[in-house]
Amino acid sequence: MAHQSLYRIHRPSTFADVVGQEQVTKPLEEAAKTKKIGHAYLFAGSRGLGKTSVARIFANAIGCTERDLYEIDAASNNSVEDIRTLTEGVYTLPFESAYKVYLLDEVHMLSKSAWNAFLKTLEEPPAHAVFILATTELEKVPETVQSRCQVFEFKKPTRAILAKMVSTVAKKEGCTLMPDAAELIATLADGSYRDALSVLQKVFAGTESKELTRVEVEQATGAPRREQVHALISALAEGECGKALTAIEQAAKADVDMKLFLELVLEALRATLLIRYAPELRPSLAEELGKDEFSALEKFSAEGGITHTTMLAFLTAAERIRYAPIPALPLELAVLELFGNEE
Repeated sequence: MAHQSLYRIHRPSTFADVVGQEQVTKPLEEAAKTKKIGHAYLFAGSRGLGKTSVARIFANAIGCTERDLYEIDAASNNSVEDIRTLTEGVYTLPFESAYKVYLLDEVHMLSKSAWNAFLKTLEEPPAHAVFILATTELEKVPETVQSRCQVFEFKKPTRAILAKMVSTVAKKEGCTLMPDAAELIATLADGSYRDALSVLQKVFAGTESKELTRVEVEQATGAPRREQVHALISALAEGECGKALTAIEQAAKADVDMKLFLELVLEALRATLLIRYAPELRPSLAEELGKDEFSALEKFSAEGGITHTTMLAFLTAAERIRYAPIPALPLELAVLELFGNEE
């Protein structure tokens, strides 16, 4: 569909376009409006949250044009010589703007000597210089630097925010994304706006359909199929230990990502319990899950085999899976512990 990456096409260009980062955008927007511009900002947060986009928006809001915006990758320009070259240029006047804005990405990669060379300029820059430092690892930025900056922490968006965002982008691209398909994309994105749009682009590339279903997302991404998840949920609901172990084994043989499989199982277990114990949530769950998924989980909830103990056993599996030498093992252990407790 789109040849250019969706993340570039739909990159936010104003503060209003930025979703889910109000704790960052509101103070920056106010600072730009009131002309209370700091000389150094530090944007921290995991990848794909929009740190660079917000830095560009802020630069534009304070009247900095492209000619006076300098973007530097600190991962590859991290030596003391690189920083000295940068600081020498800081003192020349802007070409056409009130400010020269320096955006240093992955700033935690600067060497110790580079930080030392940078500190004095960061502490006493010329009036026209504004520094925006971006990092995915705030703990690696020296305290002496953090104390000289206004620190803004970007937070990971919820799945609901990501699902809404990809649905909106799909609509702009002339497609309809089914709610359960949007939910799966949001899950696969693991809290990253950029990754969510990358997954959506992969789905676009894999189909000519204008109505994108969960099945199409599964096929395009290799995500565990709903039937694989349901096989395990059904076995747990029926109290069938052997069937549950077989479902896990078949998922593992299909070479699915067992961590993601477990995540989808946990979501299904949670929804099953909510359907049973919180009737008032049924309308919103039906909308969120989609008609087919809600109907299936509603049947599982009626069987009674899935309880809070089931959820707890698989939550424990989620803690163990990161270190497990065999990815399926924590899930198998959860099943054995569940049915062992019943004997």
